[in-house]
Amino acid sequence: MSLPHIKTVEFIKSGTRPDHFPEEEFPEVAFAGRSNVGKSSLINALVQRNGLVKVSGTPGHTQLVNFFMVNNALSVVDLPGYGFARVPEPVRRYWGKMIEGYFGSRTTLRAVVVIMDLRRGIEDDDMQLIEALPHFGIQPILAFTKGDKFKRNARKNRVHELAEEIGARPQDIIVTSASKKFGLDVLWKRIIDLTGAEL
Repeated sequence: MSLPHIKTVEFIKSGTRPDHFPEEEFPEVAFAGRSNVGKSSLINALVQRNGLVKVSGTPGHTQLVNFFMVNNALSVVDLPGYGFARVPEPVRRYWGKMIEGYFGSRTTLRAVVVIMDLRRGIEDDDMQLIEALPHFGIQPILAFTKGDKFKRNARKNRVHELAEEIGARPQDIIVTSASKKFGLDVLWKRIIDLTGAEL
């Protein structure tokens, strides 16, 4: 599959509670990941817009659920990063409450792209999220960034290692690189298959 033609991308609104969120009119996919795994860069690469999602060097900087509309057909949601070391415990608890409120309130949410760094692998926070999503009836998509840091054979071996670690199939793991623009077509296909969005 080639990349979809992204004609329009617009910011809709931000919020922290279900009563802040926009109406549910379109299929929705959300993006979540630990701080500094390259989530913002990956979203920008997918929607083919530089700087749409702000890239922050400060872990835990984004504290809002941010909604965007792509081609007037798919709602794309940028969730705050998690796993930040320098954020006080009450903020961590608030993040969990906010995200659970989001997951539990969006009937059009079809999938969450769980973004991880291929070098660091699947960390405890990632695994907790992956295991929690099915309880909300949401399909996790396992996407790894920084794939360009590995040569082809090493990348393939790393995928098999990770698949074995969590009992997944190698084809369930999508390796991407925002800078080299690879893996984006595979990720888009998975998103479209799960959401049914007509881009």
